[in-house]
Amino acid sequence: MTQIRSAFPLLLEEHVPGGGHTSLIVKRGQVLRITDELGGANVSLLMFNAQEKSERLNLPDTLKCQHTAKLTKGHCLYSDMGRVLAAIVEDTCGWHDSFGGVANAEEVAEKYGSGRYQELRNSFHRNGTDNLLVEMGKWGLGLEDLLMTLNLFSRVDVDAGGAFHFIEGNSKAGDYIELYAPMNTLVVLTALQHPLDPVPDYAPKPVTLTLKSAGPAVAECCRLSREENIRGFINTERFFL
Repeated sequence: MTQIRSAFPLLLEEHVPGGGHTSLIVKRGQVLRITDELGGANVSLLMFNAQEKSERLNLPDTLKCQHTAKLTKGHCLYSDMGRVLAAIVEDTCGWHDSFGGVANAEEVAEKYGSGRYQELRNSFHRNGTDNLLVEMGKWGLGLEDLLMTLNLFSRVDVDAGGAFHFIEGNSKAGDYIELYAPMNTLVVLTALQHPLDPVPDYAPKPVTLTLKSAGPAVAECCRLSREENIRGFINTERFFL
């Protein structure tokens, strides 16, 4: 983290292997850093209000109110209640995809082959839908709650005809994104290849999670980046009055 935030004690460090999944509550005033260990990682991520899980990440509102589809430092991730679930306070990658979603078991089998546990054991082919549902089930959430996913470290461009194009090499080894939580935010994620990744082999890359305490000052770059975000932070703070 930055020199200022390096003074804060480390609360958690977790290695998520390629194909793995995890979930945690990032409490108000904490920063979650997600690091691409080898380069070429993709992390499919969901967010919920940890205190009221019917409130969750809304990507159309996130993009619309900030007038961009390129999410990076200075942007906020909004809930469907107009509150800020997380603020991107650092980002060495520079672009994260909000279009691609996650693949299901049938799509993974069609793209990479069967990859059954019986033959591959712990290297069997996993898929984003099932991985996220496993983690969501730990918090009382189900298929009806699996809505919009943000794909960290991946870039998808849209051409003039509306077609999606996956950009290879977007994330390098050691690239990271830092998410500041202005509210208690449940984060659910899995480290699997992007559905549009053209690499023909099943080879998801690992990531590292680190969690530290911080303070509201680290999110000023997001709060002040546009008037909509000032209102978003005010809406979030009202939740705790």
